[in-house]
Amino acid sequence: MLTMHPTLLIGPADWRGDRMPQEEFTRRIDALWRRDPQAERAIVYGTPHRHAELAYFSNVTPKLEAAAALLVRTGEHRLFLGGGVNMLDSARPLTWIKQLSPLRDLIEVIRPGGSIRRTLIVGGDTMPLGFRRNLMEAAGIGPGVQDATEHVWMQMRRKSAFELAAIRDSAAAMRRACAVMLAALKSGAGVTEVISAGELAANHEGAQDVRTLFSLDGGRTLQPFARRRAERLDPLVLYLAVRRYNYWAECFPLLALWPQANPLAKKARAAMAAVVPVIRAGTPADEIKALIGASIAPCETHPLTARAFAQRMGIALHEPPHTDIGATFEDGEVYSVRIGATDGAGQYGICSQMISVGGDGNEVLSSAEAP
Repeated sequence: MLTMHPTLLIGPADWRGDRMPQEEFTRRIDALWRRDPQAERAIVYGTPHRHAELAYFSNVTPKLEAAAALLVRTGEHRLFLGGGVNMLDSARPLTWIKQLSPLRDLIEVIRPGGSIRRTLIVGGDTMPLGFRRNLMEAAGIGPGVQDATEHVWMQMRRKSAFELAAIRDSAAAMRRACAVMLAALKSGAGVTEVISAGELAANHEGAQDVRTLFSLDGGRTLQPFARRRAERLDPLVLYLAVRRYNYWAECFPLLALWPQANPLAKKARAAMAAVVPVIRAGTPADEIKALIGASIAPCETHPLTARAFAQRMGIALHEPPHTDIGATFEDGEVYSVRIGATDGAGQYGICSQMISVGGDGNEVLSSAEAP
């Protein structure tokens, strides 16, 4: 789902070695070198808006300005931060990398020299044009500089035990937010108060970031806040995404005093119960899409889920390549399966469930049931 990006990320983003140990990052970097045995260094760039690749290797989620990690096969890794030297001390708790420098120093550090023959670039398409041109010139234009962004995306797909634990923590904070929002709805609160209560509850659970959308038309469309909304809606259809330890969980909670009053939501959840057990590593995506259609018949697929019935989930709210889950479900990947139904007469129901896919089955990471 497309959500409003916060102007400033204010949630806790410090590196927690007990939750994501340095050995986990070392494993990821070693896998990068194994994929390209000739590479001697990699430059990984990230911005406040898009930083999945940078966070994957460094744990850093830039808050105000861009940042870049310089990973080296031999020697000490370095992190370069926008905002000048004043930002260095505040950034130290965010990462396991010890050597920090201003981002403006990166160009000089990577200029050709010595024995460097091959450099990998990750996240280059998010760089400002002038910065990228200067960086490419400094790294040495030619076959010795290769874009490795898509290789990193492939590497990010198989989730480790630490990554799955982080997603479970995000899902737990999400469930708590749903419970608080339902209580607020039952108390007679309006839309703004309901959602604000849920976001505050997620923050109290340690959420790094919270995203919400809501519906004013019974679930046909979802929108962000443009102004304060005092309407009291029952049912209230929402989209909620919560991030902890850099990893996301999402859901479509239906907040209602009488949830059974929405038969299409019940139908969507029943379809989910039929679809999720069928998914295995290697299951064709088109097969699952067809099964969803058959499970909600004679209803039609909700427009919100027609082209996005499954979404990769992890360190980015929309895991790269963002719009394509591929031909089959992959072993070790985490997906948000989304099922929506409409009767064509103004009734809508939608739900989602997050799963970790394996060859012999899958682990349910979040429930499709209404809160």
